[in-house]
Amino acid sequence: MSQEGMNGVPHRGKVLTVDNMNPNVKRVEYAVRGPIVQRAVQIEKELKEGVKKPFTEVIKANIGDAHAMGQKPITFLRQVLALCSYPELLNDNKFPEDAKNRAQRILQACGGHSIGAYSASQGIECIRQDVSRYIEKRDGGIPSNPDNIFLSAGASDAITTMLKLQVSGEGRNRTGVMIPIPQYPLYSAALADLGGIQINYYLDEDRCWALDVTELRRAVTAARQHCNPRVLCIINPGNPTGQVQSRQCIEDVIRFAKEEHLFLMADEVYQDNVYAEGCKFHSFKKVLFEMGPEYSSTVEMASFHSTSKCYMGECGFRGGYMEVINLDPEVKAQLIKLVSVRLCPPVTGQALLDLVVNPPQPDEPSYTTFIKERTAVLAALAEKARLTEEVFNTVPGIRCNPVQGAMYTFPCITLPQKAISQAKEKGLAPDMFYCMKLLEEMGICLVPGSGFGQREGTHHFRMTILPPTEKLKIMLDKIREFHQKFTQEFS
Repeated sequence: MSQEGMNGVPHRGKVLTVDNMNPNVKRVEYAVRGPIVQRAVQIEKELKEGVKKPFTEVIKANIGDAHAMGQKPITFLRQVLALCSYPELLNDNKFPEDAKNRAQRILQACGGHSIGAYSASQGIECIRQDVSRYIEKRDGGIPSNPDNIFLSAGASDAITTMLKLQVSGEGRNRTGVMIPIPQYPLYSAALADLGGIQINYYLDEDRCWALDVTELRRAVTAARQHCNPRVLCIINPGNPTGQVQSRQCIEDVIRFAKEEHLFLMADEVYQDNVYAEGCKFHSFKKVLFEMGPEYSSTVEMASFHSTSKCYMGECGFRGGYMEVINLDPEVKAQLIKLVSVRLCPPVTGQALLDLVVNPPQPDEPSYTTFIKERTAVLAALAEKARLTEEVFNTVPGIRCNPVQGAMYTFPCITLPQKAISQAKEKGLAPDMFYCMKLLEEMGICLVPGSGFGQREGTHHFRMTILPPTEKLKIMLDKIREFHQKFTQEFS
């Protein structure tokens, strides 16, 4: 019943309700910060209030947030950012000369010599030039044009923008986007939001999460019945699966993209995180150009990098870039228009990115410390990757592939039928039921595999290897103990 409001205007409840809001937004799911994490935050509050639990702290291993897990920032990066934020410090003799020089160069490129000013929409020009030089060096001299570089608020922002450009059409003509399963849920969330069609292709768990072109072909053929497949997304090194693609595999994928007339999106944010013997990061761009003009002048591609991962772990600064290759000039103009609406990426994130692509050189005072810190972070991650695989594979009912790269493991867990039935009664995915129980009993926060996608009838969880080694050992032991107890309880 409408009640008389002020001035006799009938009061009809809320203008915006869950029933009349954008239906696409309701379809969005993002497991990495889903119900498990919300419960973990609640438990932390309960612990603070003195509620007795079988543990004293919650270990959050749900998200690749390096600094939150205790990783120390790289000194040089923070020195330059401090100088950029508070230029008065340029008069302070505590800061090395090379840090001051970098800060001055960045400030000179900013409006009013302040990082509080807006920058150009595509990003500060001298930073885009540095990104191009970095890519050329990384790829053994293959040219990169600063005009094709778009700086962004982390890689996520650029990925969503690129997907937004692609999604169009109605019904069977709607854009289909191929994403790996398991995937990083940014992709499924962005596609739900944009109303694009998600096309799943499955990675092969038995072959260390390898990507197989036969599977890509199966997925694209099936999808053509109900949508128009136009985009192929690749995550290398893999998230949540931690695999590193072989060069041969990348060539096969590029050939497939050309044959099937697909736009390639290469998410390469973990390019410095490669640990396993015999594994090496190959950028999609490098392989594309080495395959010759038949491919390098025709295959359309965008590749992405970020300051949030690798040895930096600077998630909060939201720095990243995308490089576009063979983009239609008219589409590029539309892309420039689209990024202009957001004014510009965070300028602190741009400054940070500049230091990542242009680190201290051997003849500069900060070089020794920088290399020492960078090496220590990556060596610790390599050690933790090995340790995680080793411990999990001693637990009956847990099967863990080698963590070749990135910063996660995605082990397969065998769950008793009784547990699966009980989860279904509660309306939960079985691995969600498992992870919730693990959180309540052990204080460990992981993300269930169902949040990333997995083959029907299999169960997993994603865990980050970021906690400090001592804490990681405790966590692995607790998971082992919990898994054995869980298996007994439901057998």
